[in-house]
Amino acid sequence: MSTVKWGRPASGREPAGAALLAWLADPSAPGLCVITGGAGCGKSTLLAWLVGHGSGAGTERERAVHAFVPLAGQSVRGAVWTLADQLGLMARGPEEFLARLAADRRPATIVLPDLHAAADPGVLTELVLALGAHEHVRLVVETRSGTAVHHQLAGSAAAVMDLDEPQWTDEARRSAWHAELTESIAPPAPGRHQAVAVVDLDDPAALCAADPWLVTAAFDADQEEHGGLRSAWLRAGQSLCRDQESAERALVLLTALGDGADPRLRPELGRLAATADWRLDWSRVRGDVAPPWSGPVFAMTTAGLPTGQALLADHQGVLRTVDVANGSAIGRIPQPPSPPASICLLTDGTVLVLDDQGRLHRQTLPGTPRATGIAALLDDGPSPGRQLTETVTTHLARSPGTALCSTPGVMAVGGDDGTVHAFTPGKPDQHPRGVGLHTGPVTALAAVDLPVGDGQGAVPLLYSGGADGRVRAWSPDANPQPTPVAEHSSPVAALAAGHTPRGPVLAVAWTDGLVELRLLDEGETRHLWPGTAVNALALTADGSLLIGTDDRLFCLHPR
Repeated sequence: MSTVKWGRPASGREPAGAALLAWLADPSAPGLCVITGGAGCGKSTLLAWLVGHGSGAGTERERAVHAFVPLAGQSVRGAVWTLADQLGLMARGPEEFLARLAADRRPATIVLPDLHAAADPGVLTELVLALGAHEHVRLVVETRSGTAVHHQLAGSAAAVMDLDEPQWTDEARRSAWHAELTESIAPPAPGRHQAVAVVDLDDPAALCAADPWLVTAAFDADQEEHGGLRSAWLRAGQSLCRDQESAERALVLLTALGDGADPRLRPELGRLAATADWRLDWSRVRGDVAPPWSGPVFAMTTAGLPTGQALLADHQGVLRTVDVANGSAIGRIPQPPSPPASICLLTDGTVLVLDDQGRLHRQTLPGTPRATGIAALLDDGPSPGRQLTETVTTHLARSPGTALCSTPGVMAVGGDDGTVHAFTPGKPDQHPRGVGLHTGPVTALAAVDLPVGDGQGAVPLLYSGGADGRVRAWSPDANPQPTPVAEHSSPVAALAAGHTPRGPVLAVAWTDGLVELRLLDEGETRHLWPGTAVNALALTADGSLLIGTDDRLFCLHPR
């Protein structure tokens, strides 16, 4: 294996650099290291060297730097959204970020310069201390000596490196460095957050065109609603702060706008978003009253439902049907099961809910016709839906499920071991076929029946998403495709597949917030970052995409 040679720290700081690298590699060392010293002593230069050292190809795993956020002028939310983005997480605020980071056990080394110059250093210091409490997180934080932040951090169990102390400098090398006029690694450029700028927080065009970090800092400091723009910005801010065109930012802001907002904002944002890749059909956000927000969406499907309807499951497992034309409620299924992981609908109106423990629950869709009279007397056996449910339940008793889906031609369940099992409706005694498709758990499933010839039936095609970030395609009558149809650096969060006027379509959401709509016949892919974790996707008959989150349900159509 080849070794990577790194440049030395500038100005004779080799002892400090060696100590930082030793701290990173020492599992018994404190998780927080504070770099301090007076103004101009070289703190930023040392951290720039560390980031360059830890970001290069071939860096040892224990010395890698995973996130680097200059804090000068940063607001708390701005810092959180930047950190979450770099770590592949989604978070609307500090508490959610800490919870998601705690659940994500990947080692993370974070470098935070200029804590003393942040917009709200006290609150950010509390965040730093909370981050440092996680065993899988290493934090390098820079702050100037003598500041309140310095005293607060020095009072913790952190390792402290004061660059004003002589042991952190090799004077001979420092003198040689200055004598040779060796060009040192440049410190980070002055943060744009330090610039004095005024953004009209009541003007959506100004918000979409301005530096999003300045907008975020302004909204963090200003508690006025500005016609509903502040709530919308804070609801979707992690997406809004990404590098993108103003039209894309206007579209995301529009999806997060509540129905209590100034009525002039929606048409204005729609005009600003006219050149975006998507058209917003409608959105419902937490707190909407006309029509009421349907609640958090944890699972969703349109497959098997009457045209124009979608079936949703919330965080408690309550099932609701909604009108896909506007998101208004149609019906509700009582007696909710446990919190859902996945839902599907069989052809006889049986609703199957897979809970977060891998157990199957059976419900009946309201309005499903039942046999009466002589037909009911003659058909006294279990329905096809109940037979299939019993078969799948028996299978899940041996191997708890993590995801499920169904079409008239197939039902499938995924497992924690990366295996997908396919069942054939109408053949409950048939042994299911299973294949291993993923490294790690199956996290999402979708299916579509592909027509064969001229009315000669259909062949089911399954799509599975995994914690390995891959989407695989498999027809149970053949071997899986050898290569993934989609792949990303984060686990798959949700899938949807179906026929639309533009041909077959596959929609994928990943846990870092990216949503893709793949128009398979056209070979085109549309991207969206909604700015919050996506829990569920569904496709409508006209090709629109329903996106369900903890605080939003909205419908987009690819232009």
